Amino acid sequence: MATKLPGETYRGAGLHMPLSPDGQVAAYVWPLRILNVSGQGCGGPTIGVEVGNEEVLRFDCHDAPGHWHGGGYDRLERPRDSHRDFPEGVQRVSDQVDWALQQIEHKSKELLEEAEHGEAAQMLEPAMVHRAVEAIRSHLDKEGDLRSQAIAEHLIAS
Repeated sequence: MATKLPGETYRGAGLHMPLSPDGQVAAYVWPLRILNVSGQGCGGPTIGVEVGNEEVLRFDCHDAPGHWHGGGYDRLERPRDSHRDFPEGVQRVSDQVDWALQQIEHKSKELLEEAEHGEAAQMLEPAMVHRAVEAIRSHLDKEGDLRSQAIAEHLIAS
C-alpha cells in the first residue's frame, strides 16, 4: 500500500488486488489520502502498483495539484525524483482516476520495466490486471465522494 508519511490522513477502506499469480505484483487504492502542502490541505484517491513491499508507481489523483510517480517511487527515495505531471487536460479527480487506471491496465508492463522491475513485468497476468482495475473502479464508486466531504470539513482546500 501507499507509503504513509507523517501528518497524512486516510479515509475509506483501502483495497489491495494482485496483478500476478504469486501476488508479489499488486495494485492498491486508498479512496482518500489527505496531506498538507505549504499549509493547505489537498487530497483525493491514491492508486498505485507495488512489487513485494516496494511502491513502484503511484497516482495521486488530487485535482489541480494531482500528479503521479513513475520510475520506482520507493527506489528513488524522494518523491520529487519520481514526480510526473498528469497529461495536459487531465486535471479533475475523475479524469485522473480514469487515466491512472488506463495506465495500469495498458502500460503496467512498460512502466515496471522502466522502473527496473523487468521480472515483475513478465509476471503480470492480463486478466488479473483487468479484474484489479475494475475492482478499484467499483471500490471507489462504493466508497462514495469522500473528497467532497473532506472539502466541506475544511480538510482540503477547494
